[in-house]
Amino acid sequence: MADRIYHPNAAVAANSHCSSFKQYQEFYEQSIESPEKFWGQVAKQFHWETPVKEGKFCSYNFDVSKGDVFIEWMEGASTNISFNLLDRNVKNGNGDKVAFYWEGNHPDDYSRLTYRKLLEEVCRFANVLKSKGVAKGDCVAIYMPMILELPIAMLACTRIGATHNIVFAGYSSDSLAERILDSKSKVLITADGVWRGEKLLNLKRICDDALEKAKNNGHQVESCIVVSHLQRLSNTMTKSESREGVSVNGTNGSTNGTQKNNPRSDDFEVAWIEDRDFWWHEEMEDVDSRCYPVWMAAEDPLFILYTSGSTGKPKGVLHTTAGYLIYAATSFKYVFDYHPGDVYWCTADIGWITGHTYVVYGPLANGATSVLFEGTPFYPDNDRYWSIVDKYKVTQFYTAPTVVRSLMKFGDDLPKRHDLTTLKVLGSVGEPINSEAWLWYYNVVGRGKCSIADTFFQTETGGHVITPLPGATPMKPGSATFPFFGVSPELLDEDGTVINGEGEGFLVFSKPWPGMMRTLFGNHERFQSTYFSKFHGYYCTGDGAKRDADGYLWVTGRVDDMLNVSGHLMSTAEVESVLSEHEAVAEAAVVSRPHPVKGQCLYCFITPNQDAPFDRKLQDELKIKVRERIGPFAQPDVIQHAPGLPKTRSGKIMRRILRKIAVGDKNVGDTSTLADEAVVDLLFQLRPQI
Repeated sequence: MADRIYHPNAAVAANSHCSSFKQYQEFYEQSIESPEKFWGQVAKQFHWETPVKEGKFCSYNFDVSKGDVFIEWMEGASTNISFNLLDRNVKNGNGDKVAFYWEGNHPDDYSRLTYRKLLEEVCRFANVLKSKGVAKGDCVAIYMPMILELPIAMLACTRIGATHNIVFAGYSSDSLAERILDSKSKVLITADGVWRGEKLLNLKRICDDALEKAKNNGHQVESCIVVSHLQRLSNTMTKSESREGVSVNGTNGSTNGTQKNNPRSDDFEVAWIEDRDFWWHEEMEDVDSRCYPVWMAAEDPLFILYTSGSTGKPKGVLHTTAGYLIYAATSFKYVFDYHPGDVYWCTADIGWITGHTYVVYGPLANGATSVLFEGTPFYPDNDRYWSIVDKYKVTQFYTAPTVVRSLMKFGDDLPKRHDLTTLKVLGSVGEPINSEAWLWYYNVVGRGKCSIADTFFQTETGGHVITPLPGATPMKPGSATFPFFGVSPELLDEDGTVINGEGEGFLVFSKPWPGMMRTLFGNHERFQSTYFSKFHGYYCTGDGAKRDADGYLWVTGRVDDMLNVSGHLMSTAEVESVLSEHEAVAEAAVVSRPHPVKGQCLYCFITPNQDAPFDRKLQDELKIKVRERIGPFAQPDVIQHAPGLPKTRSGKIMRRILRKIAVGDKNVGDTSTLADEAVVDLLFQLRPQI
């Protein structure tokens, strides 16, 4: 079933920006052979204060043996991203068009923001930042929930040439402090608190702890600007009563001026330090709604985004201005096949690269209307996602495979209760999607009429690098299919030899595309050693992939998620896909565990469907299934019951924690980013005696 080819829906293909596989091949060939011509055409739609120097569209070195690695695009050009995302759209007649529909944690809390109002608010907040001493080249840390002030703050930074450093508002104070310290952030922007489902988080308290830790390590943030998201009256908020709740073009999200489930008890407190802490709404009073943009050189920094990695200090991935703009805009347009009148929704948190590129920069660069969602898929009911698709008549929906699998276990009835007929494109991001989830997504959510964009990219790549195009690419469940424009993937064996045709190896890229990272902030040596030292002349993704007989690429997961069992190399994703095909399994996660004979063995965590028993019969059936589908060497040694899995709030499974559970090591490290920390203790309790 997984090898079956699903062709794009004829109605989708007929109106697509790329409407056939032949046309994709023509575009792709031009992007590889004539990148200046291809990307130069893309760049013409944007405003450039100064043009690119002749013959300087792209230069690079990927080979550390020939000198320092560098990537430069559009040398000599200057522009401003907020101008291109906002002023350009207003001038083009999109001023009254909705940029964001905001949907709060509770269904009764919602708002919207037009392009004209977004431009005004961005300019006002840019002026606030300037009043706090922020200038071109400074770094601003942002630790916020999914509220409208978040994209406003991001774009205000770009307006004045400041670099933003967004930290997912689920990280611990230690993690936030570490990122503030490394980036030398001058200002921190946050909110008082946020509801996630029925859980209340005091974000300001976390920020206070982080700022104290940063200060104790020699760096003092000058100002902390706080959004009164919960709109709770307190002695420290002297002007909150005069603050409007929300108008149709308001900037903060409650239809009645209060957040549902608003805490009114003394257990929620907002501590305050005079001359450091400032309320957002007070700072925005009487501020000019005009702010002339600072023109930025093509390779000037745009943002830093930290990626944790499995060990060591977080890596500050640095993206720059011009190349990122044209790549985010182009990949969004083609991968989601966005057209005027569409309503697009990416469920990712802006704290991740998916949110940066495909919630903010890519959609706004195309004048798109998007949904910005604060809550969770399961609050107040398990059909929240489908009700939002129905409410806003969403046409493109983009989420993670783990979310799809979580929603699958509630059966087909919930999506069928809602009108999902407006959907044209269903996107998948974050990890390889197993064929069972792909087919449910395609058949149940998409009614067999939507194209599925199974996208592969990383924080470091800036945007999609391997992905189908909705009107052009015949789809195979679980395959990311083919490279996006400008991207040259290769498969290498352990010795660095190129694998041609069918085969499996390390996924690398042989040349840059405009949106890829330029360095690690403050540590170019680590940048080179991490990504370019293993295979000279190639950017190494750290992921494995295989190419089938038809040329389709299948990303098999992190190389450190590969197992070597008795000399047999296999990916955990491959085993998870087989396990998830069982009708009683909602979700599966596989990690390696040391074995005295085999070297490594498979330790599997199984989440059964609702009402499906986890018993010996199920375990035996799963072992037989893996033996039959992969081979006897792949039979799991341990299959553990997992009513839930340790996931971040963005839906990513934290496999490092599962590895600890597999060996019985309770020193699991930081769990503050988990959606439900209690699941860790539960999994230890259910761990079989080995």
